[in-house]
Amino acid sequence: MGYIVKMQKVERPTNKSFYINFPAAVAEAANVAKGEEFEWIIEDRNTFVLKRIKKKKSVIKN
Repeated sequence: MGYIVKMQKVERPTNKSFYINFPAAVAEAANVAKGEEFEWIIEDRNTFVLKRIKKKKSVIKN
C-alpha cells in the first residue's frame, strides 16, 4: 500500500524551501522518533529513497 503526498513550496524573503509531509501511519509503522534524522538518496529523476541515518533493529525475524 502506498501513500500519496503533495510537494509544498514555501518562499520567504531569505530562502525557498520544499516540504513533503510524512503520513502518521507510515511514521508509526517505522517507529520514527521526533527529531530523528533521515537522508534523501536520489536514484534517478523519478525515484527518491528516504534512508534512516541511525539504523534501528528490525522487529521482523529473518
